[in-house]
Amino acid sequence: MSTGRIHSWDLSTGVDGPGTRFVLFMNGCPLRCSYCANPDTWKLRDGRSMTVDEVMEEIAKYRSFIDTAGGGVTLSGGEPLLQADFTADVFHRCHEMGLHTALDTSGALGARAGDALLADTDLVLLDIKSFDIEAYHRLTGGHLAPTLSFAGRLDRLGIPVRIRYVLVPGLTDDRAAVDGLAAFVAGLDNVEGVDVLPFHTMGTHKYDDLGIPFVLRDTPAPGPALLERVRGQFREHGVPAV
Repeated sequence: MSTGRIHSWDLSTGVDGPGTRFVLFMNGCPLRCSYCANPDTWKLRDGRSMTVDEVMEEIAKYRSFIDTAGGGVTLSGGEPLLQADFTADVFHRCHEMGLHTALDTSGALGARAGDALLADTDLVLLDIKSFDIEAYHRLTGGHLAPTLSFAGRLDRLGIPVRIRYVLVPGLTDDRAAVDGLAAFVAGLDNVEGVDVLPFHTMGTHKYDDLGIPFVLRDTPAPGPALLERVRGQFREHGVPAV
């Protein structure tokens, strides 16, 4: 039986997939996003070791809430695909229980998602950090190409996707980069829409507790006009955006 390194879990409504969700936050992430709100999930070794059975026991406690609200189970992080085998096992068990599954991922490790895992994935929440290659690397320390490749694979497989785009003033608000991403997304047949998420500094205390510099602590949240401009750019390409 596979085991995973788990940070925590919670119930969520509206932002982690349809309905009321059991959200499992997994430890370990290959990226170091400047705006990350959960730096306490970065290191795999910091998580609590749990078996698939133990996770399913926790999910079962909330089954009635999940069923009533038409929800399901979302694996988030950290990065669930850093523990791809464990993620696959949890999703398979969820499908055996008749539960909707959602994968919240940057796509940076999309190559690790085997066919069996994706067969048990009902929805992917795909976080695309930037469409500018250099900006993506500055922002995350990683590379954009694997995410775009994973997006193309999900499209070919017909797996529903919602794109998540964190809007950070001065970092991810470049008009040309947003237009490029909107055009790319418009070319995918499986994308249900884009969630433009306003940057926030609510995770600042976590950086302080961990002794990690938070370089964006003085960066303001995007105002309504900027949010609407970026959402409008997606809509101009025929992509629903909220």
